[in-house]
Amino acid sequence: MLRERDRSLDGVAAGAKLFEIGAGDGSYIAHLRGEGYRATGIEPHARPGDDAIERIPLDQVELPARSQDVVMMWHVLEHLDDPAAALAAAHEWLVLGGRLIVAVPNISSVQARIGEDRWFHQDVPRHRTHFAESGLLRLLERQGFGPRRVRHVLLEHNPLGMWQTLLNRLTDRRDVAFRMLKRDPTLRGPGIGRDLLITLLVGPILVPVALILELFAGLTQRGGTIIVEATRTGR
Repeated sequence: MLRERDRSLDGVAAGAKLFEIGAGDGSYIAHLRGEGYRATGIEPHARPGDDAIERIPLDQVELPARSQDVVMMWHVLEHLDDPAAALAAAHEWLVLGGRLIVAVPNISSVQARIGEDRWFHQDVPRHRTHFAESGLLRLLERQGFGPRRVRHVLLEHNPLGMWQTLLNRLTDRRDVAFRMLKRDPTLRGPGIGRDLLITLLVGPILVPVALILELFAGLTQRGGTIIVEATRTGR
């Protein structure tokens, strides 16, 4: 589960300072610290007692200007009301030539076209903004970043997104399999038996279909997730 983020750190030497926005349970920061990086972050739902993660909103973060070598936003930007403000803050914190790593769902993806309003990542109201590659790159440029590398093939998320999207076209409820994995207590009510049966019986059949579709999508620059590695310019 860490491989794709690690690939975005190619060329960043151990000892570099990294700040993660949306650090989740802190497992990735712990991984980075084990690899020798000086990693910290923020997460609104952080566990108490973890000194590597602050439990504060993004607009309350106080980091010295040009103090970080890397800022990471992994499936975070789509949740924010003001993505431009978050990128402006990252620009201020990064050293000149420092690296910004952003991963977001791709609204121009094959799975978005298949799913339409039942696309796995069409997660309103949790997802506030959706991005296509061209729009994301323009936003980054306006905030003083130059793209270093763009990737669409992401084994960590994309096949799951395609698979769940295909199932969403067949079930009455959205994201039944994903909600089962998360032990969602609201997954009940009339018709749930049918949705569970479809998920359990048809789901395995759709696994190779999802893998093939998503591989094709990634190779044609229409994968379910866009990863951009950008460099802070002198602006």
